[in-house]
Amino acid sequence: MEFGGLFGLLLLIADIFAIIKVFQSAVGDGEKVLWILLIALLPLIGLIIWYLAGPGDKAFRL
Repeated sequence: MEFGGLFGLLLLIADIFAIIKVFQSAVGDGEKVLWILLIALLPLIGLIIWYLAGPGDKAFRL
């Protein structure tokens, strides 16, 4: 497996984890849809933005 393939697989796993965490969050349905679209359409950037500012029980928020 190439490095690009391994990175893509890890990114896919991280995106699926983020989407599951968005589903489990207590935010409204509209906000969930927006977060999932962001993560799905921009996998790497969306994952970083979700990690920094996404819904959930994070202590750090922008």
